[in-house]
Amino acid sequence: MSTGPVPRLDLVGVVVADMARSLAFYRRLGLDVPADADDQPHVEVVLPGGLRLAWDTEETVRSFDPGWVPPTGHRGSLAFDCGDPAGVDRVHADLLAAGAESHLAPFDAVWGQRYAVVLDPDGASVDLFAALG
Repeated sequence: MSTGPVPRLDLVGVVVADMARSLAFYRRLGLDVPADADDQPHVEVVLPGGLRLAWDTEETVRSFDPGWVPPTGHRGSLAFDCGDPAGVDRVHADLLAAGAESHLAPFDAVWGQRYAVVLDPDGASVDLFAALG
């Protein structure tokens, strides 16, 4: 076993078809994405705690991986804590009013959370949650 540095999760990447549309969606979830980023092929933000979230256009990914094709099916999701159960309902309704599609309407889950799932502009699941009571 190597005695070098231990890998550290530093960045979560999302591949998007339409950068401006995707960034508008994530801005509605409270991410501080620069306003001038909409026409960029690669965008990053640093989240609290230092983890980075990045978006790349499909063209950017194909520039270094020419055989890349968009995946099918659910392979992961980003999850946003909405603060309280009413926040889940409010954020879900706000995203739907802005054109997002609901995958799971808000409900009280058996694991003790108010929970909902919306789809981002590229069809990726985005979880909304808050602790019950």
